[in-house]
Amino acid sequence: MKIQKILNILTLLTGAIAVTAISLWIGKQAYSWLPPQAAAESLLIDDLISFLVTLGAFIFLGVTSTLMYSVIFHRAVKDDFTDGPPIDGNVTLEVVWTAIPILLVFWIAGYSYQVYEQMGIQGPSELVHLHNPLAMQSAYAEPEKALAEPVEKIDVLAKQWAWVFHYPERDVTSTELHLPSDRRIRLALKSQDVLHGFYIPAFRLKQDIIPNHAIDFEFTPIRPGQYRLTDSQYSGTYFATMQANVVVESPEDYQQWLAQAATQKPSLANNQAASEYAQRSNQSVQTGWITVPPAAPPLVNSPG
Repeated sequence: MKIQKILNILTLLTGAIAVTAISLWIGKQAYSWLPPQAAAESLLIDDLISFLVTLGAFIFLGVTSTLMYSVIFHRAVKDDFTDGPPIDGNVTLEVVWTAIPILLVFWIAGYSYQVYEQMGIQGPSELVHLHNPLAMQSAYAEPEKALAEPVEKIDVLAKQWAWVFHYPERDVTSTELHLPSDRRIRLALKSQDVLHGFYIPAFRLKQDIIPNHAIDFEFTPIRPGQYRLTDSQYSGTYFATMQANVVVESPEDYQQWLAQAATQKPSLANNQAASEYAQRSNQSVQTGWITVPPAAPPLVNSPG
C-alpha cells in the first residue's frame, strides 16, 4: 500500500512537471502568432498574451490529463456494475477549487491593469477625470529617462473617412504617418465628426478618439518598416477605407522626409471614400440607402 502511494505521488509530480513544461512552451509559441513587435509597448502586450496562453494551456492540459489518467487507471473492471463508494463531500476540496480561480482572476486583473497603466491608454476615465489624466511613460525605459527623451509631437485628425497628420515642426500635412524610430511620439488625437479608433496592430496600440475632446497619446516605435493604421470603430458606410500607411524610419530619414515634404505645395489627397461616393452618386439606379457624404479630401504636402 505504501509503495502504491509513493507511485501515485511520483506519477502526480511527473504529470505536473510535464504539464507545466508543455504549457510554458505553448506560451512561448504565442509570440510567433502576433505581428512584428514594432513599438516598445508591443513587448508589454505580447508578454501579457503569452502569460494568458500559458495559463490557459496549463488549465486545459491539467484538466485533460486528469480525465485521461482517471479513464486509464481508475476504470472499473469488466462486468463490474456495482456502485462506487458514497462520497458526501469534501469541504477542503471545495474551498481549494473556489479559492484558486478567484486568485487567478485577481492575478490576471492586476497584471492586465499594470500593463494598461504602463501603456498610458486613456479610456473613459480620462474624460471623467479631466483634471487628472493618466500618466504615460516609455514601456522600455525608466520613467526618468522617458521624461528626458526628446518627444516628437504630431497632430492626428480623424474624420469620415480619412486620417490627416500634421507635423508642427515643419508645418507639414500628410495622409501617411511618418515616425522616427526609437523616439518618443506624442500624438494629439482629435475627431472631426464621430467616434473613431486609432489602431496599429504591429504596435499593439488602440485608442478611442472622442469628438470634441483632444486626447494625448504616447508610444515609442522601435522597428523600422511600413505598417498599417486602421479605424477600430465603426464610423459609417465607408469606414473600411479609413486606413493609412505608417512608416517608421531612422531619425535622419524622418527629418529628410519632413524637409522634402515642406518644399511641396499643398494639394488634394486621394480619398477612396470620396471617390466611391462620387461614383455612387453618378449611378443611374439609386438604392435609396441613406449615406453620410464623406468629408472633403484634405489638402496635404505629402499624399503618401
